[in-house]
Amino acid sequence: MHRALWTVRTTCFDEPLKIYGTRFLLRRTRIFILPQIIADMKRWLTAVSLLVSSGCLAQLSPDDQVKIETLLGKMTLEEKIGQMTQVTLAVVARNGWGNQDGSLDSAALYKAILGYKVGSIINTTAHAFSAETWRAIQIAIQDAASKGRLKIPVLYGLDGIHGQTYTLNATLFPQSIGMAATRDLALAREISRITAAELRASGVRWNFAPVLDCGRQPLWSRFPETYGEDTYLGKTLGAAVVHAYQEDGLAHPTAVACCMKHYLGYSDPRTGKDRTPAYIPEIELREHYLPQFREAVKAGAATIMINSGEINGQPVHASKYLLTDVLRRELGFQGLIVTDWEDIIRLHTRHLVASTPREAVVMAVNAGIDMSMVPGDFSFFDLLKEAVQRGEVKIERINDAVRRILRLKMRLGLFTDPYPESTAAPNFGRPEYQEVALRAAREAMTLLKNQGGRLPLSKAARILVAGPTAQSISALNGCWSYSWQGKDEAWYPKDSRTIVEALTDKLGRDHVKVAGGKGFDNPDNYDLDQLKAAAADVDLIVLCLGENAYAESPGNIGDLALPDNQVALAKAAAATGKPVVLVLAEGRPRFITSIEPDMQAILMAYWSGKKTAEAIADVLVGDYDPSGKLPFSYPRSMGEMVLYDRKHTEDVREILNSDMTWDGYRPLFPFGWGLSYTSFSYSQIRLSTAVLSGSNRLEVSLTVKNTGDRDGSQTVELYTHQQYASITPSMQRLRAFKRISLKSGESQIVSFTIDKNDLAFVNAQLRTVTEPGNFDLQVADQKATFRYAP
Repeated sequence: MHRALWTVRTTCFDEPLKIYGTRFLLRRTRIFILPQIIADMKRWLTAVSLLVSSGCLAQLSPDDQVKIETLLGKMTLEEKIGQMTQVTLAVVARNGWGNQDGSLDSAALYKAILGYKVGSIINTTAHAFSAETWRAIQIAIQDAASKGRLKIPVLYGLDGIHGQTYTLNATLFPQSIGMAATRDLALAREISRITAAELRASGVRWNFAPVLDCGRQPLWSRFPETYGEDTYLGKTLGAAVVHAYQEDGLAHPTAVACCMKHYLGYSDPRTGKDRTPAYIPEIELREHYLPQFREAVKAGAATIMINSGEINGQPVHASKYLLTDVLRRELGFQGLIVTDWEDIIRLHTRHLVASTPREAVVMAVNAGIDMSMVPGDFSFFDLLKEAVQRGEVKIERINDAVRRILRLKMRLGLFTDPYPESTAAPNFGRPEYQEVALRAAREAMTLLKNQGGRLPLSKAARILVAGPTAQSISALNGCWSYSWQGKDEAWYPKDSRTIVEALTDKLGRDHVKVAGGKGFDNPDNYDLDQLKAAAADVDLIVLCLGENAYAESPGNIGDLALPDNQVALAKAAAATGKPVVLVLAEGRPRFITSIEPDMQAILMAYWSGKKTAEAIADVLVGDYDPSGKLPFSYPRSMGEMVLYDRKHTEDVREILNSDMTWDGYRPLFPFGWGLSYTSFSYSQIRLSTAVLSGSNRLEVSLTVKNTGDRDGSQTVELYTHQQYASITPSMQRLRAFKRISLKSGESQIVSFTIDKNDLAFVNAQLRTVTEPGNFDLQVADQKATFRYAP
């Protein structure tokens, strides 16, 4: 044991037990309590051991650990429960939700922090504030906290989903679905570091990101926040982002504590509606939804947020199996567990599994919740206090939760200096961030169709730009963009560009005509006569369709069909006889099956942040070679929602025994699809061995050549398929990818290394195993076979 002073609170003393090495200095000690002391010590040391092994104490010195235990020992029940209580800014702001300037109500603030001992505050009131306003908010909050008996600082959290959402003029990058299209891990890390820096420059040290939900239900309104339908892509990007947010050390003024979310299975509600039930067998949960969180835990994620819905009838907030047995014990996560918005009281009001509000609190806290995002009142505080006094929640469970909260605050440097750091402020809004945003938006652009080489456009061409996303800023950025929904363009930076403006910058006013008006919902955007008249003297129509911004439940839809007025616009454009280039700015794949045959080219732009318009223009005119790859299967219709990693039995279409076909996977565009203006060839796959045995590794290599006349980038993807297994194997699984850039005529050897763990799956006994047998490898149009033998 460390020779430094350790302080352990036991149930037998008013004072702490002090330990120097193995020598015990006891105050007011009687011999009959020694067994209890030893038992308490063993439990405490076991907890410390678990925390050390999981990395949660990696940045805490022994002295810091002592301080936490000493502080915990001094806290009253009310002070402990207050730390577990999280409220929204409107609770302490002047005029509540009507607040527009970030000013605080002193009486309300003191009531929250000094009266209810609140440990965490989150959110904005209506929209983004300036970095200076955020710093002033933090100063006022920490000033109030400094007047408390124990002077425990407050932990503030915001949702920086694709950049720092709630600070004016912060840098916004592609949504996660767009970043997944880049397949660029280094770029994902870079934008995460910038987001962390701009959050910290705003005085905020906790970011509610990344979203690690697997996007296998495209109806879901939070689909654009995911990394798409593939588990490997999601866990690889997710772990990279987690590490980048925190890699400088949580106390450093360029880092933030991240919050992986939403554990578990949130992204696959049966109806596609947000916060509604999912029915997912545990074998599927473990195969497709758990690995992302497992990797993020390994990467050191400091906190985690819980699924607002329920799985197989059980709300995740009330599941001790998922929160304690799986998350804590199996995955080894020892950080802070926080709820999502109002999710404890909803165990009573929505899920109907708790007959009273207090029972809901008891359920959630005993299941493993450490902090409740209440967030509009102090009901959680009162109910949990009563539950502890009634013996329904043990004080040990409270101490466990509060210890994790205090530990996070210590790691973030809040006990050293809770105020916005002067060294962090200059990291906001650096000019180089805009270059990164442009690079990210460019790399996300995914060319889905280019019939007859219609693109790139000639810079001498006269074009008509039309459609609801042509003159909309919000439709290029999407959710969590200076406001929750992202629709209010008043808060966007003044230099934000529309597609019309970006194309005009490239081609000149004499070459660009416009049909429609400003704003997504402008009726002029759907005026068919105006479009037809404007198309009379142009060479080509750039038709900009898609979705306006939405977030969470307000984005619920009943059908992925493109709205009728947009379909009519596309048909009218095609009827002019002019070639039509379709640009899709959307967060999820809306059906374009009926209009696709009439489009000569289709560019998927996603919601790619501040530089979306510039990136679209760069690709359309050929100043940038498109290189994005679809991170999801673009479906044809509601009856053809088959994922790329489908089972062999999903491929079959059987009418009669003699009329079987094997075309069950027929998306409009498959997972991994993405065209370029240049071309690439692949050599035969070379294997280091035909038999992968035991824990050895298999080297897979091939040569990729740029055979076109333009420089370009390409993502090389390695897929496997097990020919036979104890459960029906997937037809394809992505196992590795590398993004490379090649000049015209240049070649490069690309190598991958895989082992048995890369071939594993969850079997019927819910164990992750690698079974012996033959495996097919595929890279582009090249295939090879090897055998795994234990």
